[in-house]
Amino acid sequence: MKFTTPNKSILPGIAVLFLVLVGLSFKADPPIYKKGWIDLNKNGKKDIYEDRSQPIDARINNLLSQMTLEEKTCQLATLYGYKRILKDSLPTSNWKNEIWKDGIANIDEHLNGFVKWGVISNSPLVTDIRKHILAMNQTQRFFIEQTRLGIPADFTNEGIRGVEAYQSTGFPTELNMGMTWDKALVHQEGFITGQEGRALGYTNIYAPILDVARDQRWGRLEEVYGEDPYLVARLGVEMAKGMQQNNQVAATAKHFAVYSANKGAREGLARTDPQVAPREVENILLYPFKKVIKEADIMGIMSSYNDYDGIPISGSDYWLIQRLRTEFGFTGYVVSDSDALEYLYSKHHVAANLKDAVLQAFMAGMNVRTTFSPPDSIILYARQLVKEGKLPIDTVNNRVRDVLRVKFKIGLFDHPYVENVENSVKVVNSAANRAVALQASKESIVLLKNKGNILPIPKSKTVAVIGPNAVNDNYAHTHYGPLGSKSVNVLQGIQTKIGASKVLYSLGCTLVDKHWPESEIFPQGPDETEQAMIDSAVATAQRADMAVVVLGGNTQTAGENKSRTSLDLPGQQLALVQAIKATGKPVVVVLIGSQPITINWIDKNVDGIIYAGYPGMQGGTALADVLFGDYNPGGKLTLTFPKSVGQLPFNFPTKPNSETDEGELAKIKGLLYPFGFGLSYTTFSYSDLKITPEIQNLAGNVTVSFKITNTGKVAGDEIPQLYIRDVLSTVTTYEKVLRGFDRISLKPGETKEVSFTIVPDDLKLYNRKMEHVVEPGDFNVMIGSSSSDIRLKGKFEMK
Repeated sequence: MKFTTPNKSILPGIAVLFLVLVGLSFKADPPIYKKGWIDLNKNGKKDIYEDRSQPIDARINNLLSQMTLEEKTCQLATLYGYKRILKDSLPTSNWKNEIWKDGIANIDEHLNGFVKWGVISNSPLVTDIRKHILAMNQTQRFFIEQTRLGIPADFTNEGIRGVEAYQSTGFPTELNMGMTWDKALVHQEGFITGQEGRALGYTNIYAPILDVARDQRWGRLEEVYGEDPYLVARLGVEMAKGMQQNNQVAATAKHFAVYSANKGAREGLARTDPQVAPREVENILLYPFKKVIKEADIMGIMSSYNDYDGIPISGSDYWLIQRLRTEFGFTGYVVSDSDALEYLYSKHHVAANLKDAVLQAFMAGMNVRTTFSPPDSIILYARQLVKEGKLPIDTVNNRVRDVLRVKFKIGLFDHPYVENVENSVKVVNSAANRAVALQASKESIVLLKNKGNILPIPKSKTVAVIGPNAVNDNYAHTHYGPLGSKSVNVLQGIQTKIGASKVLYSLGCTLVDKHWPESEIFPQGPDETEQAMIDSAVATAQRADMAVVVLGGNTQTAGENKSRTSLDLPGQQLALVQAIKATGKPVVVVLIGSQPITINWIDKNVDGIIYAGYPGMQGGTALADVLFGDYNPGGKLTLTFPKSVGQLPFNFPTKPNSETDEGELAKIKGLLYPFGFGLSYTTFSYSDLKITPEIQNLAGNVTVSFKITNTGKVAGDEIPQLYIRDVLSTVTTYEKVLRGFDRISLKPGETKEVSFTIVPDDLKLYNRKMEHVVEPGDFNVMIGSSSSDIRLKGKFEMK
């Protein structure tokens, strides 16, 4: 996609349209749009910062030298968009009286359609792509033409399952993308997210999320790739690289740092006090950030709400400067997560008031305060603090420098507008992009059980589709991704696949019962109304050849601020599936939901089980392809499925014997499904393991290769996983650490060689002096189809 500077023939047309729309009466400025550059400060000459041939640092220095304190402090805050903080969908003459008359760092979620949870804007400037782009251009035009120095705004937006807009390509959740284990596919998702974001006028997308899951009750599991740091890092690198390809947008990763180890999975307003040992912080929670910053040169980081060991992250120069910038090499700008700055005084009580919190945050390394209050609230304090000598102007310059660097890198000073509107209309939510998203939906589906080859279902069968998630695809339209794009639920997908005449439907029960969430700890049997719904579903199943029961969770039971007490099926869902099974009809259960579900009865009694997570806008189509054999499932779990919440914490990787049941005499033992688990409609064999060299120096690489053969009758994907273990070390290390994976497609009888390279960093540990080193000795190599299904073993020595 090409973004060009508006020429004189186009801009007047845009301006006339908006004058008609909103009656703007800005006085026309002298012509500032020159051939190859923009006279941003309107002085009639090409300044260094206006010259795209100059190095970025020279442009930054030149611009900073011209900025006043008022203009600099305006680059320290976010202005939330229309219906969040902005009352106007388009600039008005009153903007010349607002604090952003001197510019603004960024404008967040402007005209993306999200108003508040459950409320979507229906403004034509949101729903009509052409009008939306013109509105975004007109908003940017205010900052280019109506501010003294013409510093453009960075338009930020969410984008963890496609860019958040009324219409855009909708991908499965980040958790589902994790379960594809497909690096190339995640890279494609990143590119499409960035491409569509820039086409709609957004220049900075808040993704990927690099948090590592630690507790299966956590409501935000849908937003993370899984519970293994290596997997999160490898997919995070691909997502960020795809988004930032050709500098089409900046990617802002979140939430830095130690955010996802929340105590007892509590979220809501209790985002503090993670209980994590220092080495686990380094090995698990920081690992993905370090890799993505170093390998993808990511341009944005969001600082988290929480503290660590009593020090709030967003007020800590240790975290935001020493670790993030000095050690990891981050050169972009840091935004606060919502009230993270305010929490320094309102929650953590380490600041006396908001003004003190402003001082602490910016001294600590924060660049931009981002929250749902007017930017004035902190900009004015920043100005006061500079004048009082408390906030050094050099510190302000450094914070602003980072913001400007990102704006220059993504071309905002040279190409501030989206001009080719018709190209954007063609690109956004295009058929080609939707095809990639559909492939992602298919690859993310995990087959958990297939006793007696109950799956795939013959298309000649009459199928009863039953359950509260058969028609509920609310997960595809919630915050942080596309809002109004067309979705396909499970019932629709099956009807399209085999014909509506062969599909019967019954709700069976609601997602939760009327006593939920109290029924999590005081379960009650079905009342008269609920029993009638179950009986109706039973009658439907009896009229069909077999039943597909679609159960699990949805936006009522999971999401931001929605952590669970239990992992059991909520409401009367278990009673429903037990009643359907009692009919004697063959039953397949499809589980929707981001959290692992403790489906012990189903696992023991139902022959076919599929975990679909939140499979995206086209989830129903993808599931129908899997159910009826047009696609062979190959996804694998990136979360451990326990049998009970009483077993928690239970996650991967694990220290030796820390999660064993050996010797236990009074508790349930074992897992439902381990990390990395997933079945296929075919089978695979592993052979010919080679490790080269078997003895290597501490700075050398080791290559591990082997062969995989499809030994079944249908084509399919296998995801081989490389695990290693440090046999003898100065500190306790994990039983297995993931250090390689790939997704391999094989035809029946086909064999492919797979090769992984282990680099020294893959072998490092934090020794007793907290030095990050490779220790000499033996390392076991384990090649598996899951973390517990190890097919090949070997070892090598580092000397």
